Amino acid sequence: MRPAVHAFVADGPLPDWDASEEEIARRDKQLVAISRPVTAEEAKALVACFGPDDCYGVAWSLLHLIETGPNPVLTAEPAPGANEWHHRLWTRAVNGGLVPGNATA
Repeated sequence: MRPAVHAFVADGPLPDWDASEEEIARRDKQLVAISRPVTAEEAKALVACFGPDDCYGVAWSLLHLIETGPNPVLTAEPAPGANEWHHRLWTRAVNGGLVPGNATA
């Protein structure tokens, strides 16, 4: 795993909307420092970094970064109570024809 990805993953999930502007900007800067495309290993590690909300759009950037790797990163449908971003990745993979499933949302 490349150092920039390792550093991002080591800092854990993205913060929520209540985080300071500095913390959100720091995580965004870390994310931007990761060159595309990511490897399959990196994509799988990055999936664990989604937080409880969209972190002022940073979660969307994370989702798009993950999608630069070999698809699909999720090969099984997330459990009903899984993070909403895992559900989004899954739905996008289904809708894109990358995995079999019911196309929704």
